[in-house]
Amino acid sequence: MWQSVVNGQTLKFRLAGINNQNFIMRDEETGSWWQQISGAAIQGPLKGSELISVETDEITFGTWKKENPNGRVLRPDAKISVENYDPNWESEVSRMRVTTSAQLDEALEPRTIVVGLTLDGRTKAYPFSAVEKQAPILDTLGTTPIVVMLADDGKSVRAFSRIVDGRKLEFLKKPDTSEVVDAETASVWDFTGRSTSGELAGKQLTKIQLIKDYWFDWKTYNPETQLYSLGAR
Repeated sequence: MWQSVVNGQTLKFRLAGINNQNFIMRDEETGSWWQQISGAAIQGPLKGSELISVETDEITFGTWKKENPNGRVLRPDAKISVENYDPNWESEVSRMRVTTSAQLDEALEPRTIVVGLTLDGRTKAYPFSAVEKQAPILDTLGTTPIVVMLADDGKSVRAFSRIVDGRKLEFLKKPDTSEVVDAETASVWDFTGRSTSGELAGKQLTKIQLIKDYWFDWKTYNPETQLYSLGAR
């Protein structure tokens, strides 16, 4: 998700096309084309500009509603017909052949779902299957120790820095819950990254932006990315 203001001007975007199976947006004000995944203008008067990212979550509605019981939900536009909407379109697309001008990386199947992180000038992809099996995943990206957590629903995922008050924490999964416990103080932390009990109660982990993506798409636009392997630390 991106802010729509560039150089003080609010832009309105529409779908313009597809590039390596990642959509391109065209702003109505300048006619510039923008790549969805990178937020970069790739053609037009604003070429070279970059949109500013907005913090987003890769979580289910159930998890979001639990955390935001009074939250508001955007109502679908009544003018847009939903008669031809297919709720199974994602699973159908996942079986399609990947057609792209970029060279595919064979480390994973092209449509493997990964969790992509960018931090300290480096990028890394975590296969979602590894997150499901190993969460919380403790790792270091660039110079920052991180933790990748999975919610109780088995679908929602978040990442945080493991540094709290200058100290690096090691986390262990609390049985039968998405909560984790740090080995240093035995404090309990929930999926929001907040400590709910123990010596560090009330402390908040620093959230790290992530994106769920197909491996081929993440690799195409992050060619120098690292790839996490199950069991690695």
